[in-house]
Amino acid sequence: MPRTFRQFRTAWLTGGLHVLIVFVAIQAESTRAWPYALAAMCALSFLAWMANYRRYRQVNDLPTSKVASAAQGYVELFGRSAQIDNSPVVSPLTSLPCCWYRYCIERRTGNDNWQHEDSGESVAHFLLVDDTGECVISPDGAEVLYARENTWTRGDRRYTESLILADSVLYALGEFRTSSSTVLELDKNREISDLLADWKRDQPHLIERFDTNRDGALDVQEWEAARLEARRQVEKEHAQTRAGAGVHLLLQPRDGRVFILAAELPEKIGRRFAVWSGVHMAFFFAAGIASYFMFTGAR
Repeated sequence: MPRTFRQFRTAWLTGGLHVLIVFVAIQAESTRAWPYALAAMCALSFLAWMANYRRYRQVNDLPTSKVASAAQGYVELFGRSAQIDNSPVVSPLTSLPCCWYRYCIERRTGNDNWQHEDSGESVAHFLLVDDTGECVISPDGAEVLYARENTWTRGDRRYTESLILADSVLYALGEFRTSSSTVLELDKNREISDLLADWKRDQPHLIERFDTNRDGALDVQEWEAARLEARRQVEKEHAQTRAGAGVHLLLQPRDGRVFILAAELPEKIGRRFAVWSGVHMAFFFAAGIASYFMFTGAR
């Protein structure tokens, strides 16, 4: 469920949750539901306005740094994406080589609705490269925006996949760390296998940790969750190692500031946040006024 949350957590920034509120109000089949729905959309628009405006100010106000000269701390970088040698990332649905992926699988139900079946996103490191050097990106916890997205249907299942391909434009806003030691070679796949082998030796703890349906055994999806958690843990350990081993690293800020990765030009990202900020502010007033008059009229 945490990965599902991460996959859809930015929808409210662009009005996605407003559609859900309207759908719920329509399903209620009562005019009494609309004042409450409008009040909920008014509150949501205010929160979305604050979130979009905060992102607009951070994208617009922070100057773009070069990798070789970036200060330690919160920075904005812009360059091109690249894979790390010996650490290829492959999308699970289409098997395309990429730098980052996110996917969702939905199944058509008997009443012709789509039900979530599986989802996930990459936590593997990749590179941002500019004309002065390269920086390792740790995408865990990032808001990934404007990645290439494809949706297709096969049988009773619908597949959605978002990708950041190698050699794409890449904008990054996060915490920058570096040191001056020599670079280490890290065998990620071997360490993931070793960690999973260690977990297998403690079967009771492994089942307690990943057996979500409580049937006493790990099915394919639960084992995949264990494998992804092992990958995440190894990635974090490698991030700490690299941070002390002479490479630049960009990761989620420890102070709670936004962590954004986007396959888009910086000026376009700033404009989009500014536009959505204005849209939500207008909708805040419109929904608030409409809700007020519907409440007072009902009395």
